[in-house]
Amino acid sequence: MCTCASHPAEGPAEAPASETPASETTRSGRRAVLRAAVLGGGAAALAGLAPAASAQAAPGGRRPGHRGTELFLLGTAGGPPPLAARTGIASALVVNGRTYVIDAGRAAVTQFMRAGLSMPSLAAIFLTHLHADHTVDLFSFPLLSAGVVGKQGFQKPIDVYGPGSAGRLPAGPPPGSHWVEADDPVPGIATMLRLSNAAFAYSTNGFIAEHMGSDPADYVRAHEIQPPASAGAGATNTAPRMDPFPVMENDDLKVTAILVPHGPVFPALAYRIETEDGVIVFSGDTARSPNVPRLADDADVLVHEAFHRDAVAAIGYPPAVVEHIGAVHTEVGELGAIGVESGARHIVISHISPADPAVLSNAGWQKAADASARKARYRGRITLGNDLDRFDVARNRR
Repeated sequence: MCTCASHPAEGPAEAPASETPASETTRSGRRAVLRAAVLGGGAAALAGLAPAASAQAAPGGRRPGHRGTELFLLGTAGGPPPLAARTGIASALVVNGRTYVIDAGRAAVTQFMRAGLSMPSLAAIFLTHLHADHTVDLFSFPLLSAGVVGKQGFQKPIDVYGPGSAGRLPAGPPPGSHWVEADDPVPGIATMLRLSNAAFAYSTNGFIAEHMGSDPADYVRAHEIQPPASAGAGATNTAPRMDPFPVMENDDLKVTAILVPHGPVFPALAYRIETEDGVIVFSGDTARSPNVPRLADDADVLVHEAFHRDAVAAIGYPPAVVEHIGAVHTEVGELGAIGVESGARHIVISHISPADPAVLSNAGWQKAADASARKARYRGRITLGNDLDRFDVARNRR
């Protein structure tokens, strides 16, 4: 079942290579089915109908020319306030030379280049939810790079996957406030991209007039994700217990998602990305939820958000604000238990709050993470992530 409402842009759009709806698999067969899908190129392999493709695999089950999977933490700060020490939340997976970005927070484009990634390799962007600290640099990718020749640009359309409209706002607005854009207060990613493009129309048209640019919309395909109706989710029931559901699949990877609780935000998603080299899960912003361990079952790397309650309180926020943060995020002391519940072998902490090292040092964060692992008797690793950290996923498994 496809859960994405695709909004293809007009122009030179091309269909992604070998993309098929992902299939539900059993826990015991998940890795074997993934390998068949990657080697056989999609649904035929999943059905066991492509033995010739599988027979061409190199020793160890990889395709000839397989180039591995690397995880890059582009930015690791949680929340909107800008900091010098850490940039906004964004990650990238490079699979067989193609790059998939997960969230596009402040400075994501700059960090993408600093990481040594090649803009022509960009294949897709996945958004966990539509808070500004996860999306502020989204349109910067096509606005600044679409149609540009060389390592700073890309010539082929990219796919953007993320939440569709929430459908409705929570009760409110609070006294003394007002809704923004009351006629359409809960746009999904397709509308977000369209309005962003409209806001920069004068700049784009000026470049087109000078024979130096083209319409960024021609280089973006929006795929709005809505959870299956059977989950019973909505703006008033944002993250019920549920099974993961398919998002997309191609020759590089298979992506599934699950809803996570993040206050009134809907849909808020966590992603599971399976490649030939291992399974990487991104929690997105979430309070502790049984849905995350379910999605991260037997994962090799779980990139999980965290806040430190005492450090947040030390900033001087009122107690009610500290409690609110605790209600919509995961305390670092809970990560060890999440590791035990999921069986994930390595937890990498990102989207940290507070992100200012003057409030809590890296050593302080790691001390709290280690204490969490000991308390839960978690046998895996918990690592504090930093901007531009890089992980070889296959090597990480050993």
